[in-house]
Amino acid sequence: MKILPSSLGSHLAGGVTTLATCWIVTRTDDQRFGFTDHDRKLIIDGVECQPENGLSASAMAAGPELATGGGDVAGSLSGPALTAGDLEAGFWDGAEVAVYAVNWTAPEDNILLRRAHIGEVAREGQTFRAELRGLPHVLEASQGRVFTRQCDADLGDTRCGVDLTSPAYRGTGTVSTALDGITLLVSGLSGFDEGWFTGGRFSVTDGDWAGFASEIASHRLEDTNARIVLWQAPPALLDAATAVEVAAGCSKSLATCRDKFSNALNFRGFPHMPGTDFVLSYPSRNTGENDGGALAN
Repeated sequence: MKILPSSLGSHLAGGVTTLATCWIVTRTDDQRFGFTDHDRKLIIDGVECQPENGLSASAMAAGPELATGGGDVAGSLSGPALTAGDLEAGFWDGAEVAVYAVNWTAPEDNILLRRAHIGEVAREGQTFRAELRGLPHVLEASQGRVFTRQCDADLGDTRCGVDLTSPAYRGTGTVSTALDGITLLVSGLSGFDEGWFTGGRFSVTDGDWAGFASEIASHRLEDTNARIVLWQAPPALLDAATAVEVAAGCSKSLATCRDKFSNALNFRGFPHMPGTDFVLSYPSRNTGENDGGALAN
């Protein structure tokens, strides 16, 4: 239940109101930004809400019971806090949005209306539209164990236990050449075997796109360079000498866990789980197939 501040309640009960909407966005890197549909700056919860982006929001729809509701917010890419490059790089994906109703003549009179997360973002020229997903959307995500032959842990998390800060599993280098949006030649990684970083994580650590990260589609050796192909392209071609960091990848198989990471004791899959061929099989008279013995040794 929301408790309306008495001063704001008195204002709403009057014949004329001076209301504005403010959005405070907390990105996954813990940076906070404020925006408002008012024509001047407002300070809410210690965050300056800037008017440059000219935001406007649709009505937030609430789903029945715990169904995911939502809405969207649209604006222009005109302020320094929100740029086309940041949107393209995914810096705003999954950010938390707190929506406030504010008396702009007395910004301390405000109330938190709702919280949401940024979903799909569409951009056209210098305008954008961001989907706001209600908090119940978190309940739609898969939770708990996944029963599969492959490991369901994330490489390096507490369930996996692999130390990705180890020099054996992490390397640093610099971009020699950006062949296209997703293909890079990187120097400084010649000490690692081909394919070592396939499925791993690529991060930019300096330059204009510091903070951009993508999963690595493939890692090959090419002369003295590593040829890195990314699943997601950075917003622009990376300049030569841009510093990057790469982390080892895992195929999620027991063989990789055992041979590459010496971590078979922490393998979180079920490699001997019978497949559909066994589930759909039927008894036969062939000798040895129905002796009650182990399916895998």
